Amino acid sequence: MIHLGLTGSIGMGKSTTAQMFREAGIPVYDADAAVAALYLRGGAAVEPLEAAFPGVTRDGAVDREALRLRVLGDDAAMTRLNAVVHPLLGRNRTDFVLQAEASGADILVFDIPLLFETGGERNMDAVAVVTAPADIQRTRVLAREGMTPDRLDAILTRQTPDADKRARADFVIDTGRGLEPARAEVGRILAALRDPSWTSRRTGA
Repeated sequence: MIHLGLTGSIGMGKSTTAQMFREAGIPVYDADAAVAALYLRGGAAVEPLEAAFPGVTRDGAVDREALRLRVLGDDAAMTRLNAVVHPLLGRNRTDFVLQAEASGADILVFDIPLLFETGGERNMDAVAVVTAPADIQRTRVLAREGMTPDRLDAILTRQTPDADKRARADFVIDTGRGLEPARAEVGRILAALRDPSWTSRRTGA
């Protein structure tokens, strides 16, 4: 079973592209959705995050904005956050893989925003990077409620630059050209992965 990492900086159209893979019948693991579930009332991350960052929970759930403010610009705090969340995500992802295997899937997509930043590409057979011109990216992100130029810049400083991601990718999907060209690229990627001559970046075979 082929593991395809899907990543891209904020505002590049990664979520839309992930949906295109789903529509093509490919199971998609959404890391952001998995984190959100961990933060909900009764979620597995609530108690350990309250212990690590007292005051970041409210009504039995993690207050994501309060947590964001606690870790923003603080590398030590980010390390503590990751130490709590990453093991929980690992178990969640294992369950996803087992379910996909049972369903007979031949390709799995792992939608992980910080794939390169966390070294997750080492666990993938191939990596697809979603990209768009910088002006389109900025317009998309600043249209989001509550987003400001300063906040966007702070987010971008924590992400691997788009040019570096594209250079390290096996496939690049440019959403700046529109939905249908992106959808066609998704189809080409799936065809390439299913080609008997294709080789994994992880195993070389």
